[in-house]
Amino acid sequence: MSLMIKEIKDKEVWEGFLRNCREKTFLQSWNWGEFQAMMGNNSWRLGIYDEKDLIAVALVIKVVARRGMFLFVPHGPVENSLLVRSSEGKTSALKNLLEELKILAEKEKADFIRIAPVWSKNEENERIFKRIGLRDAPIHLHPELSWELDIRPKEELLLARMRKTTRYLIRQAERNPEIEIKQTAEVEDLEAFNKLYRETVDRHHFTPFSKDYLKNELLAFGPDNQIALFLGKYKGEVISSALVIFWASTGFYHQGASSLKFAKIPVSYLLQWEAIREAKKRGCSFYNFWGISPATDKKHPWFGLSQFKMGFGGYQKQYLKTRDLPLSKKYWPIFLFEKLRKIKRGL
Repeated sequence: MSLMIKEIKDKEVWEGFLRNCREKTFLQSWNWGEFQAMMGNNSWRLGIYDEKDLIAVALVIKVVARRGMFLFVPHGPVENSLLVRSSEGKTSALKNLLEELKILAEKEKADFIRIAPVWSKNEENERIFKRIGLRDAPIHLHPELSWELDIRPKEELLLARMRKTTRYLIRQAERNPEIEIKQTAEVEDLEAFNKLYRETVDRHHFTPFSKDYLKNELLAFGPDNQIALFLGKYKGEVISSALVIFWASTGFYHQGASSLKFAKIPVSYLLQWEAIREAKKRGCSFYNFWGISPATDKKHPWFGLSQFKMGFGGYQKQYLKTRDLPLSKKYWPIFLFEKLRKIKRGL
């Protein structure tokens, strides 16, 4: 293979390539790059070419944090498996990307490079990343284990494949005239979501995204009609919500929040079902519930939420662990800090 790396500045070239790739998430979409720009982050859209053929892409983000600066490839690189079939081909593409990232990192004075692969966790892919010298990162920034549902079957079959309790609670909510699910993409409706989100943060003790972060997600994906905010109401009060991104034949349940008020009212079940139905209306083939905990880890802080997601039916998707390439001595204090934070959070 004779490979070269070029920056891609044409949205249709980028999105057109990704449409033909199965393993991908919206974190490599063109609009996620636009979102990064809104957040004040520099990013580069790099294409890996085998002569004239584009075989893989990687959105690279410059992350500036108090603990250090690094280059980050979220859920990437994304390759066309029809064009990159062999282990040698995948290794060569990844090596070329890494060499380009090293040059960019030196220019940007990055302390390390972090790659969160969207590659399936298997022995072959593990060997490839080990071969090129990347080490396991102390934390992951995006899901390495997610839950996905094939939504191409008819609604009746999707309901039949759900956990019995989930199906029953959806039906119960549908019959309740005091439950309403509102779908919107208006920025002003984020206030209701953010109120619940803060309540959820206080309950589960995780680091929240800012209101500007949530607003910019809407603004980045809104012009292409790729995002919707779902608000679940009981007696006129919003008690459940979800921010869903519809991109490349998949609906992604990216953000969620809920209240413990009226905990026995199954608003969240109907809200998710309506989001799934909306994904079907938009022509999506899959619905991705985003991150879950290991099924056997009942002490994991996401265990309860994961059981909720899995009740809708579907299957687990596991990616390779996030990998780092240290570039300066500053990396090691960062490594220790992140390792301790992960342990403290029980993840």
